[in-house]
Formats: sequence, C-alpha cells, structure tokens
Amino acid sequence: MNQPAESPLPRDHVFPHALVDAFRRQPDTAAFEHRGRAVPRREVLDRAARCVRGLRAAGIGPGSSVAVAAGVTPETFALHLAVHLLGARLTGLRPGLPPRHLAQILSDGIDVLVHDEPSGTPELFTAAGDLGRLRLEKDLLSTAVATSPDDLVPRGRPDDIALITLTSGSTGQPKRCAHTYRSLSASWSWQPARWTARTSALAAAYARFLLFGTLTSAVIFEHLGLCLLGGGTAVIPDPPPSFPEVFARHRITACLLTVPRLYHILDTLRTEPVDTSSLRALLVAGSPLAPHRLAEATERLGPVVHQGYGQTETGMLTLLTPDDLAHGPRSAYGTVGRPLDGVEIDVRDPGGGQPPADGATGEIWVRTAGALAGYWRDEAETRAVLRDGWVRTRDLGRLDEHGFLRLTGRTREVIIVNAVLHYAGAIEQALARHPDVDQAYVVGAPDERTGEAAHAFVVPTAERRPDPAALRTHVAAELGPASVPATITVIAEVPVAGSGKPDKRALLGLVGGGGPVGGGGSVAGAAGGGGPVGGAVRSG
Repeated sequence: MNQPAESPLPRDHVFPHALVDAFRRQPDTAAFEHRGRAVPRREVLDRAARCVRGLRAAGIGPGSSVAVAAGVTPETFALHLAVHLLGARLTGLRPGLPPRHLAQILSDGIDVLVHDEPSGTPELFTAAGDLGRLRLEKDLLSTAVATSPDDLVPRGRPDDIALITLTSGSTGQPKRCAHTYRSLSASWSWQPARWTARTSALAAAYARFLLFGTLTSAVIFEHLGLCLLGGGTAVIPDPPPSFPEVFARHRITACLLTVPRLYHILDTLRTEPVDTSSLRALLVAGSPLAPHRLAEATERLGPVVHQGYGQTETGMLTLLTPDDLAHGPRSAYGTVGRPLDGVEIDVRDPGGGQPPADGATGEIWVRTAGALAGYWRDEAETRAVLRDGWVRTRDLGRLDEHGFLRLTGRTREVIIVNAVLHYAGAIEQALARHPDVDQAYVVGAPDERTGEAAHAFVVPTAERRPDPAALRTHVAAELGPASVPATITVIAEVPVAGSGKPDKRALLGLVGGGGPVGGGGSVAGAAGGGGPVGGAVRSG
C-alpha cells in the first residue's frame, strides 16, 4: 500500500480530536445507555485515558498494532478511542471468526491482543499463540491511575494506518480494509465541521441510536459517530435484541437494519401491534430492498425509512431519504438514493474505461475522502480495486436523469450459461417484480450440459404462492428465455449469514437435492432457457 505523500493535517484535525472535543463540551450528557444506566461522556473519556496509560505502559504508540476482541459496551468503545489517541493501528475481531481466520490475522503484525472477559475463549487464545495479551477489565480499567489532559491528545500520524476492518468474508477469507488517520479524519460522519444540511438532519434523528451487533462493523462505526457527534446517546440493549419490541422498550429514534431484519419487522407488525412511534430514522442497508417492501415499510412505520448503499472499503456512499420518496420522482423507489455530499460516482464499462451510453448499466466507481488506503498485506487486490484515487465497487448499476443510483447486481455474481454471461442481480430483480414474490435470490452452480446454471429461490408474499409457470414466463418476458433459471425453489424464508445478509452459500448448498429451506418446492426446467417455459414441479 504505497500511498503518495500528502499535506500534513493540523493536530486539531486528526481523528479522533473532534470526538474528544465534543465530549468535553457536554461532559454530563449520556454517551451510552447500558444495562439501564446512563454513561456520561466524561466517564467515557476517563476510561479512555486509563486505557491510554495501560497501553502505553505495554509499549503501544504511533505505528503499533492492537487487535481487539470485545463486546458492545462503553468500555470497548473507550478502548477503541484509546488505541486511536495513541496513534496505533486497531484491528477489530468480530464474533464468530473461524479459528483459521483468527490465527492468520493475529500472526500478521499484531503487537498485542486486548480482550474482555466474555471474549477470552480457548479458541481465541489458541489462535493468539504466544502473542501478548491484555484483559480490558483487569489490566486496563481496574487500577486507579493518575491521568492528565495530555492522555487525550491525538498522536496519530495522518498517513499511518488507523483502522483495519474485516469484510464479511462472503467470498472466502475476509479482506482487511486499511484506513489511514487521514481518511478517518475526512470521514463524512466523524467531522461535524464538514456536515452539510442533509447530514445534520440525519444526525438530529440519532438522539437514541440502537447499538447492537459488533463495534467492528464499518457501518456501525460511522453511524455511531453520527450519533455521538450529534449529541445523541447510543443505547445498548440486552442481547439479543427482540425486534420490533426493542424500539418501544428503549424509545429508540434511530437504528441500522439489514434487509432480512426489516422484513421480519414488517411481518411481525402485520399481526402484532407494536409501538414504533419513537422512530425518526430507520436506515436499511446491506442488500437490495424490493420497492414493494420499501413502500410497505413506509406505510407501516411512517416517513422514517432510509436506504443506504456503501461498502466496508468506502463507508456509506448514497442515501435514499423519506423526502426523496415523498417529493422525488416515482422512479426513486428501487434506487439507493443520491450520492452523499463529497462522494463522486462514475459508471464505467466492465473494463473500467469509457462510460457506457447514457443511462446504460456499467460498473460503479467512486471517489471519496474516507476511502480505504488499500487491503492490508494484499498488493494485488489493492491494485485491482484502487485506480488513480477511484475505488472499483464491483457493483453494477446506473445513474438516472435525477441523479439516483439504481443497482443491478455485482460483477462477480456472474453465471455463465452456454458461454453467455448472466448477472444474478438482474434475474433476482425480475423475479421480485412478480406480484406473488416477496424476495428472490439467485445462485450459480456447475452444470454438466451448460457449464453453469442459474438456480432461483423465492419467498412468496403472504397472500399467495407463486405459480411456477408464471414465474418462468415472467422472467422470459423481462430478460429473454436464456435468463430463465434452471430451477426455482419456493422457500419460507431466506437463510441469514452472520453478517446479517442473505446467505447465498447456504442456498447454494440446497442446489441438487439439499432440500429447500422451510419445506418449499422446486420448479425444474432447462438451464439457460434451453427447455420450455413451463417446467415440472419436483417435490422438495
């Protein structure tokens, strides 16, 4: 990751200076609410200062590397803050990482592992080997130490790596996205001095932000910044939170959700009255949200639903707001909104050269000051994704005449049937537009006749079960007979991966006799449309 030299940043602009200043201005305002207790900002700063002293005593300073395995608590956030104040590099270890992934990460340049008591598992210690370890509660927070204002002065060097965030690993080994202190200092959510009216309006809705899952998530990280720097309180519920009841129990005003979790909430609200009136911003991200479901969410929850699009590599890139849905073009439904201020989006042909014809689909390239510097210890992947300040998202889409971005798939979700490329996203969207289909997912699997074949899984609407022939005819009419999936399986619900996204690996495991999820049936037909549009139903 050889980055060009850039101009120095003033010390008072280096991450996390803005957060420390904000906490000092409102020392008695609750930063967190945890286990029924409000944790004021001065207390978080005190814990961060203690962690700074303890880490410094362990030899941690600018350029050092700290791995953190800890739950969602105010203490963990204080630890993260301390690592960044020292100018060190933080690698967050999310729960559920396989032992081989843990071992690879911990053996690659880490100076010390810090963990809380629940995370100190035998699997973690085995993966850590002889690596030095510190216990958050006992080694950093339990001893009363004399702290000083100097402990809260940021020591980060702008072009040092500040944060390594792991991708979901949906394609195998998680990639390690490396962000510098410079990029964090320029991040859209962590610098309130740069907030536009749109960002400030969103931050104002985060008065009581539901914080759950893991602090190692890139999207949680940036939206936590929006809450804390906007004067809000991050509310940590007892795990696992029960949706949508948790909204009423804690009077939540803002929350981040994956699409499967939103669908669960909507299904629950059809039969159970739950008070969601406290909500002011419900931001959905991570996978495509069907337009009819977005409309239902707006109807049931009110003008609070936002849809965001972004990546671990870049942070959030676009936002579709309730105002866009109420006052924008009808075509805004089915898009992921318009670029955030400061984000440039370009649509290019698959080779990354000239843009396609006006309005045509191409690969999405983005440029934003908060983007990654590269992938840690992976120069080949860094070169493939970073080009002259631009980031290849490897997503497909187009910008419409109103500036809204419409996603159509991923460049890597290609199924080659009879030597012809088919994008899974396009088939999914065609199926989801059928009135009897609530959700649709497509995976590719090897096929002896056609090389590969597309296999679709659909979740029906509550009203009726999809007719097999109708689905095949529908896809053929929209995309052509060659795009008709080899099989269409009706499932009760989509399996969900640890990241909260639909688990396509689990669906792929069902192809060829694994048995459908939820006891559905399978619609068989010729791969790539080589057979009739009808197809026979084979039992699950």
